[in-house]
Amino acid sequence: MVDTINSLVDTAGMASPSPELTVHATGLRKRLGTTDALDSLDVCMPRGRVLAVLGPNGAGKTTFVKTIATLLRPDNGSLTVAGHDVVRSPHLVRRAIGLAGQYAAVEPAMTGRENLRLVARLFGHDRDRATRAADVVLDQLGLLGDGDRLVREYSGGMRRRLDLGASLVGAPRLLLLDEPTTGLDPRSRLELWAAIEALVAAGTDVLLTTQYLEEADRLADDVVIIDHGRTVATGTPTELKRRAGTDVIEIHLAPGADTAGAAAHLAMALSITDDLRATGTNQLSLPAHRGVEDLVATVRALDDIDVRIDDIALRRPTLDDVFIALTGSPTTPQEVAA
Repeated sequence: MVDTINSLVDTAGMASPSPELTVHATGLRKRLGTTDALDSLDVCMPRGRVLAVLGPNGAGKTTFVKTIATLLRPDNGSLTVAGHDVVRSPHLVRRAIGLAGQYAAVEPAMTGRENLRLVARLFGHDRDRATRAADVVLDQLGLLGDGDRLVREYSGGMRRRLDLGASLVGAPRLLLLDEPTTGLDPRSRLELWAAIEALVAAGTDVLLTTQYLEEADRLADDVVIIDHGRTVATGTPTELKRRAGTDVIEIHLAPGADTAGAAAHLAMALSITDDLRATGTNQLSLPAHRGVEDLVATVRALDDIDVRIDDIALRRPTLDDVFIALTGSPTTPQEVAA
């Protein structure tokens, strides 16, 4: 389907170069008032990848997206998008990108199809080409059957998908998503994730900012963590999680169990010194340097003293652990707001 849209764009003479890097920022700086929103930021996004940009509120995520979209002009450093310099060739950058912000920018008094046709006409398509592009995108996002309904009748998730569609009718090389699932309920969030995954599978490069670590873990090939306008870590989700430390065994003892006695026995049986911790009422946590082998040994040690447990699990480090370790900041929007 993306090929179909691309053929429409090629016909209009708007195809862009195909360099190896979709986004390349080096020493990028942007000052907003008295704040260095971007402070020598370095980001490299290879073609054909999904990049998640993580960071606490005020880290510079949205400023970075606006700079890529040519809505802000960098004060220093270099930034290219699909091979085009954002300062010297902003018109070519705009042709290469689609942008969806934190809130659906669609007209509720128009139908979904009318919204997409309008945006396609703004991209320079004639009436027939705009109609074809709108139908292709509606089908691609699972909205074809609702295309003639007024957007005011759409659910929140449907509006966000339509907003994605408005970013796609110009067949962008790069789709920019600034906290795309903000305010969505869990079902709508899953629907939008599925829509994004379908776009990626069809060949669209995606750069997204998010405070939902689960979102980055599911969607991204690569992650950049930024704080105070600077890059503090880069890598795949798996690589970053390895940096957070070893695997952990989490034990939930049955109510009334002797937590202190169980901890003392585990410390002796498994030769654990300082890393065995009580993490809550009837809860223990200990390192698992050998993974499953340590899990089995822990179960056997508890069985030896007939300690009842409600649950025991081997947990690998999460992106939340990486985020906290590198920025010292909370990870969820609710915590950040507080």
